[in-house]
Amino acid sequence: MVAAQKAVGNENDEAQIELLKDIGMEIIAQCDCLPLAIKVIGGLLRQKRTSRRDWKNVQNDSIWSVSQMPEELNYAIYLSYEDLSPSLKPCFLHYSLLPKSRVCFTDEIIGMWISEGFVHGASCDLEEIGQEYYDELIQRNLIEPNLEYVGKIVCNMHDVVRSFAQYVARHEALIVQNKEIHIADKINSQKFLRLSLETRGSESDDLEWYSLQAQTSLRTLISVGNIRIKPGDSLLAFSNLRTLYMEDASFDGLSESLNQLKHLRYLSTKGANISRLPENIGKMKLLQYIILYGCNSLVNLPDSIVTLQHLRCLNIRMTGISSIPKGFHRLTNLRTLYGFPAHMDGDRCNLEELGPLSQLTRLIISGLENVSSSSFATMARIGEKVQLSFVSLQCTSRIRHDGQLVKDEEGIPEEQQRQIEEVFNELRPPSGLETLSITWYFGQRLPRWMMSTEVVHLGSLRTLMVDDLDCCTKLPDGLCQLPCLEFLQIVRAPAIKRVGPEFLQPNHHCHNHFQLGVSFPRLSELKFCELVEWEEWKWELQVKAMPILEKLKLEKCKLRYVPPGLAFHARALKKLCIYDVKHLSSLDNFTSVAHLEVFRNADLERISNLPKLQKLIIEKCPKLKVLEGIPALQRLNLLDDDMEIGPKYLQDIKPGHLLLECSLQLLTSIAAGKSSPEWDKFSHIQQVKAYADDAGISRKWYVLYTRDPFHLETNISLSAID
Repeated sequence: MVAAQKAVGNENDEAQIELLKDIGMEIIAQCDCLPLAIKVIGGLLRQKRTSRRDWKNVQNDSIWSVSQMPEELNYAIYLSYEDLSPSLKPCFLHYSLLPKSRVCFTDEIIGMWISEGFVHGASCDLEEIGQEYYDELIQRNLIEPNLEYVGKIVCNMHDVVRSFAQYVARHEALIVQNKEIHIADKINSQKFLRLSLETRGSESDDLEWYSLQAQTSLRTLISVGNIRIKPGDSLLAFSNLRTLYMEDASFDGLSESLNQLKHLRYLSTKGANISRLPENIGKMKLLQYIILYGCNSLVNLPDSIVTLQHLRCLNIRMTGISSIPKGFHRLTNLRTLYGFPAHMDGDRCNLEELGPLSQLTRLIISGLENVSSSSFATMARIGEKVQLSFVSLQCTSRIRHDGQLVKDEEGIPEEQQRQIEEVFNELRPPSGLETLSITWYFGQRLPRWMMSTEVVHLGSLRTLMVDDLDCCTKLPDGLCQLPCLEFLQIVRAPAIKRVGPEFLQPNHHCHNHFQLGVSFPRLSELKFCELVEWEEWKWELQVKAMPILEKLKLEKCKLRYVPPGLAFHARALKKLCIYDVKHLSSLDNFTSVAHLEVFRNADLERISNLPKLQKLIIEKCPKLKVLEGIPALQRLNLLDDDMEIGPKYLQDIKPGHLLLECSLQLLTSIAAGKSSPEWDKFSHIQQVKAYADDAGISRKWYVLYTRDPFHLETNISLSAID
């Protein structure tokens, strides 16, 4: 029962849930069996005790019979909304203001909530409380994590949930897009507290800035896309603004009037055309969040910014800013600092400005190759910042898009490699760190605090991302000991040719060594991508590791085989993705894998003994001849627009559904039905959808086949092909 699954807090509650099945089925009926409504009501039931009384109260709530709501709005969502705490309701409604076409990260959203005064608590705990609000919206299925991002840092709101929230907030908030008719009339129909604009199209379609001037009561203005700003336009009409979020706008014309917004707490100009901030920005005493991400034309921060004592977040990533004002260390209230540019000024390094910033919880430092001595790194006092949960340490890229090292005549001098190693050695994060990212590092060895002798210090680490390792020839040997590590990603490491036994057993070379416990005990997702020279992965059968690994991705390497220890010990593996692995010839004995993707593996010949495999996607694996031992297969996607003859292995498997993208020649043969030489390969499959491109048109031709009841449909004819 789906509602029960959504309502279960843990496995121990399942027996109790079974006793409530009758009520649950009746609630599902009240949801008209709509999947979204069931998910939301399941999220609501999760907040209740697993008792008949609590579930009956939900079933009998008077909201189910409310008649004032428009028909298209969902009663299950209304019920869940009414169950929210008074603090959480405005956060939920505010989420519906965020533009659907753009990505908004958790910390940005929580910052807006704090700026609006929705988050209540001690100043030092506001982000933590806001995160609890955010997590509860996820638990209630009112927002859903976007699985393309790690750690639930991006979520989506279903259109039906969004429509409900916008309906509830309709008297205070307006959400408009420039494709709507009479947009200016709609904006000026009444006074709003919150306005969200999303403009797309040619410049002639741009909304005029002056058309917003009547909205003098606005507390929040969110604008995404271009809005036409003329000379003389300003922010003076919006003196009550708490939140100003303008993405991809031509903001220079408004920047000088920014300091008129005395109540402004939140300023975001992501990707905007802005070359300057007002020199007297220090007078905006209430500013808490400044997000300048992607403002390439911005090269300086005003000196007065260091007087903003309430500033909690500064994001200057992907800007032209290469140095920061002296006195930056005075911003002791900072919690989030993204894009701090490491910089030498004579014999002084600006990393010392980080020393006093003891409240930091999230930190990104870039340009670390500029630091001339490890002693300057020590002055940053990273290890003393006990509140840090996220740290990203970055140098400047030396790797091409194809994963190969950018080589000049001399390569990277050994002296520079030693220097960056020494600098990183002094940037050891605190023991409470949960997420670590290292990017464009060009030392030969990763920092010593990632090695087996010291890695115990990182006992709280859950996520590790190491991207663009120019010169490292081996992975650190201590990662397998991390007790909480859940996600590990290594991307673009052109010097690594071998992952040896030390990756799983640091002391494997000791004669009397025996394994204590299990390596990588909590790892659930592992990605090795673009290790373009990687040829060997040693994992012996006796080495226990990765017992709860669920997802594995291998991409762009030269592995000839997948180690036997992986298939034998990774018994929880559900999803396996193998992309562009040049010399791999077979995939065998992954007994728990339910989803397999094999893309562009030129030498792959055999896939066998995957008894739980339900979905298989094969793209451009021309040598694949054997597909066996997959009795549970439900869906097969076979994608190769050069394929002229259907593979014989289709006769040996029985998927319920086949999606085929092939050449027009093969599709034409399939279209002949029972007279086709291809008929015996697919006629036993219940449903087949086959397509071919032509003249640059995707899926121009098709064949649709159903076995029972028999149906064969195609748009291919001799005249059409001619």
